[in-house]
Amino acid sequence: MNDTELLNRITARPDVFGGKPIVRDMRLSVELILSLLAQGVTPEDILDDYTDLESDDIRACIAYARAVIGGAGNRNDTRRANQNIALSRPLD
Repeated sequence: MNDTELLNRITARPDVFGGKPIVRDMRLSVELILSLLAQGVTPEDILDDYTDLESDDIRACIAYARAVIGGAGNRNDTRRANQNIALSRPLD
């Protein structure tokens, strides 16, 4: 799965965590997953604890972080990540 496909797994809704990026419209924030990884929790343990989560969801969180901070120095990745989030929000 490429980064574009992975980024499609990241959504945001104003009614969930104040619009923070979440995984596949679930109540699991990208921030939580990245925080767990940063604390040394293994992807396998995260998947065991959050049974609705898939390994591609964890990769999607990493791809989102990379896009937002410009890990590859590519502003298009950041723009694409933000567009995916904007497109996932319900229209008023």
